[in-house]
Amino acid sequence: MREVDYRNTRAYIIGGGIAALASAVYLIREGRLSGDRIHILEQGDKVGGALDGSGSPEEGYLIRGGRMHEVHFACTWDLLSGIPTLADPDKSVTQEIFEFNKKVISCSNSRLLKAGEKIDVSSYGLSKTDQYDMLKLIFHSEEALGAKRIDDWFSADFFKTVFWQLWSTTFAFQTWSSVVEMKRYFIRFMHLLPGFNQLKGIMRTVYNQYDSMILPVESWLRGQGVQFLMNTQVADIDFDVSDAQKTAKAIHYSQGGEQNKINLKEDDFAFITLGSMVEGSSIGSMTTPAVLNTNIDTGAWALWKNIAKTHPDFGRPGIFCEQVDLSKWMSFTVTLKDPAFFKYMEAFTGNAAGTGGLVTLTDSSWYMSVVLAWQPHFLNQPDDVFVFWGDGLLPDNKGDFVGKKMSECTGEEILIELFSHLRILDQMSPIMDKMSCVPCMMPYINSQFMPRSMGDRPLVVPEGSTNFAFLGQFVEVPDDCVFTVEYSVRTAQMAVFSLLELDKQATPIYEGSHDLHVLMDALKAVSR
Repeated sequence: MREVDYRNTRAYIIGGGIAALASAVYLIREGRLSGDRIHILEQGDKVGGALDGSGSPEEGYLIRGGRMHEVHFACTWDLLSGIPTLADPDKSVTQEIFEFNKKVISCSNSRLLKAGEKIDVSSYGLSKTDQYDMLKLIFHSEEALGAKRIDDWFSADFFKTVFWQLWSTTFAFQTWSSVVEMKRYFIRFMHLLPGFNQLKGIMRTVYNQYDSMILPVESWLRGQGVQFLMNTQVADIDFDVSDAQKTAKAIHYSQGGEQNKINLKEDDFAFITLGSMVEGSSIGSMTTPAVLNTNIDTGAWALWKNIAKTHPDFGRPGIFCEQVDLSKWMSFTVTLKDPAFFKYMEAFTGNAAGTGGLVTLTDSSWYMSVVLAWQPHFLNQPDDVFVFWGDGLLPDNKGDFVGKKMSECTGEEILIELFSHLRILDQMSPIMDKMSCVPCMMPYINSQFMPRSMGDRPLVVPEGSTNFAFLGQFVEVPDDCVFTVEYSVRTAQMAVFSLLELDKQATPIYEGSHDLHVLMDALKAVSR
């Protein structure tokens, strides 16, 4: 175990997403650092990264996206097991989430629709060829797969199956996404396949994930004295690199228009979040579309690009951020001051809000889905206000009813397209003035799924690193799956435990594929 003089040690954490916040928690909880020696540098005015939630009942709410959870997200539950809820200091966030999911159980009765009617999803519709290709993929090495896309591996018929419609919309895979990530998902979530057509086993938080997860973690960290430097833009980091060692020497940042520099001392640590799925997000309104923003001259991508110039071990960010047409899609958040839509969807689907999950319109040119969360979905949400979320994975296609690309549509036009697909436009039009639909364009939301090769993502702790680690969705964690909170928290565990040389390993990844019963149940599921 490394001998550290904790009186002098400081930790600087770049970014304010869940990986960064988790790193701060583990530095205090496992590393025994004093909170006031930990500094979080965040470019925005709020922490949380992609786990966000904002707005008001008057102006309308906004959730750029939400991550699903399941019982085997051991790193996440470990992190939150030591964080008290905002409402009850004697109850952990983990306890709260597990209690909630015992009460509100996911079991979708209406997962896919076509022409406004339910589709039978009891069979995945996979041919013997599809099943063989899936099995072959599981046993293929990642090195051999390299930067192949999913559509390089599967036949065209695979993408017409019920399974692909469920899979792609649940996890936001595109046909051009990395087949390596598809392989990892197959293995990691094999145990969910028997009930996947009804979203069984999916866990959610009581409120949106900002209110339910980020706020309690932030509150705990502030109570420990952690220093939050908000609106602080880190532009570059100096490294001293030799054949044997790599050491972070200085952090260059700007705050309030002033350029500053932090010189790292001998016992200091730097934890650096690389890239961002929600960088450059833009929002629209009921009357304006969300404009595509691809400016990455500053921000998380610019920082990684500068870092990557230092050494090949620091990854290749361009692989992930330079094909916006393949990494973007849109979400929209709808605030309603009339319960009519919720009442219709609950009666039509047979699911009370919060129990059904995604409902996908398979004949939507935008490949649109909506989900009605348990209400209230925000801490400050009144009883007579309702909030639901939706997305469109193909925003450059023209809508089937409005005749415009989703990327060009206002919030009102998105609602017209949605209600037209559901065949309820006549019912909803009279109450449109009681709705607020906020479109959100996210240029890099699928960037972590971009086809990649070994070395494109750096290791959490690069070889020879003496005092720094990389965090987040764009570092290499063997066998785990990106686009999950679990992945980010795991990088935090690996970074803290390794850099501080603690006698502790990251929480093991659940390996359902090693369980004969899980394997047999999964094989039965894909063949039905």
